[in-house]
Amino acid sequence: MDLGSSLGRNARQTPEKIAVICENRQYTYDQLNRIVNRLAHGLQVLGIKKGDKVALMLKNSDYFPIAYFAVVKLGGIIVPINCRLTRSEAAYIIEHSDAKLIIFDEEFGELIEQARTTKVEQVIAVNQATIEGHLSFTDVLSENESDPDVVVNRDDEIEIIYTSGTTGKPKGVLFDHHRVLTGIFNSIPMFGHYNIDRLLHIAPFFHAAQLRSMTRGIFLGNTNVIMRSFDPIETLKAISEYKVSLFFGVPTMYNMLLQVPNKEKFDLSSIKICGYGAAPMAPEIVKQSMKMFGTDRFFNQCGLTEAGPGGIFLSPEEHKTKMGASGKPKFLMEARVVDQQGENIVPGIVGELVLRGESVMKGYYKNPEATAETIRDGWLYTGDLCTIDEDGYITLVDRGKDMIISGGSNVYSVEVEQVLYSFPAVLEAAVIGVPDDKWGETVAAIIVPRPGQKIEIDQLEAFCREHLAGYKIPRIVRFVDALPRNASGKILKFELRKNFKVTVK
Repeated sequence: MDLGSSLGRNARQTPEKIAVICENRQYTYDQLNRIVNRLAHGLQVLGIKKGDKVALMLKNSDYFPIAYFAVVKLGGIIVPINCRLTRSEAAYIIEHSDAKLIIFDEEFGELIEQARTTKVEQVIAVNQATIEGHLSFTDVLSENESDPDVVVNRDDEIEIIYTSGTTGKPKGVLFDHHRVLTGIFNSIPMFGHYNIDRLLHIAPFFHAAQLRSMTRGIFLGNTNVIMRSFDPIETLKAISEYKVSLFFGVPTMYNMLLQVPNKEKFDLSSIKICGYGAAPMAPEIVKQSMKMFGTDRFFNQCGLTEAGPGGIFLSPEEHKTKMGASGKPKFLMEARVVDQQGENIVPGIVGELVLRGESVMKGYYKNPEATAETIRDGWLYTGDLCTIDEDGYITLVDRGKDMIISGGSNVYSVEVEQVLYSFPAVLEAAVIGVPDDKWGETVAAIIVPRPGQKIEIDQLEAFCREHLAGYKIPRIVRFVDALPRNASGKILKFELRKNFKVTVK
């Protein structure tokens, strides 16, 4: 079984069903399959063959799944590029991935022209090329609407997804068809018995979680509503207009939706279930979001790109008793929390989350050393610090690099952040460690206040003392208008540490 054939299957079984809606364009499964095949044959004319790498620098639109499935049907390998990257950052991925062709939004034409390497044979602009030598999307389309005559196997490679770079130089995470399909299968039980048919895609497709959501939606024959970018009001409008069944977002998106004035006027009754992931979400934000959407059917998906993505899952039922926990292993996954020797820890101790399953990456592309360091004895070492309770529920407490050691005591940023989020005037918060001559590190909080509200430091400190041990309370508090994030919504703590120049005496 391969992913590309699923589109053709849906075109035969439900040809008139709406597959994709984007802005004023929509495609039935029959129409989507036909234009995908036309592009696939056009790419064959350009010399793209099985095993070739094709980079996509595309914002969310209908062109992304069209390009993705055209390449996949040829047995090619997709390389999504973060649209926020600079020329040099994009050039690194294009060069490292050995991309032979690039499909991109025309607005990135100048960047692509400067970033392309000698390995790149052709570049295709969506919609219309404006630079000499670039091809236009419509000019590449063939008249041939039949399936390409290419045999694609489950072990053939399909994606190289570059990590977000929150820890340094991005690494290319390599998947084959079997791993991608397993990642789709192990997410299906998350929906349980809910009638999930219409999905809203708002996070970038170049991010692993949203990419897998799109591939899953088309594999299952759902209707995929695609938004160009996230806007809180437009998101609520889209849910109401298109009767969206499933909403999935990062915690920042939920927080911004909660700030929409008169949000009650939007009809959100079509929502059957809500999901969140990519970063921990404070229980207080979860509770407010449940009230906004009028349902307690929320799930949490926790994991990383290298795992498929994913790994840990907290069901709607488990939110009633274990809210704040990350969950238990997803279907077809195994998880442990281990010490530095790789032995299982006992409840109450912090260890590292390790995962095992058939959706875990094949390895890092052209980086056997990093692969060997990350995958040991079949287990993926995530770098996430966690606890596990007597019932087997795992809770993420920090990334290993983000843990703060103050006076010999460990401080986990997630714990402090969850307390800060429950303070009424705090909109967003990030906790980092900064150098301290006496304690080694001290706790610093960077806070975005709610609009129109002022936070008194003494009141915030008193609130923290009610919920945190003294050594965990932030000794430094800074207020900012916004926190630095990557395209997937994760806070870039290395940026905060880099820009935090003050050393406490």
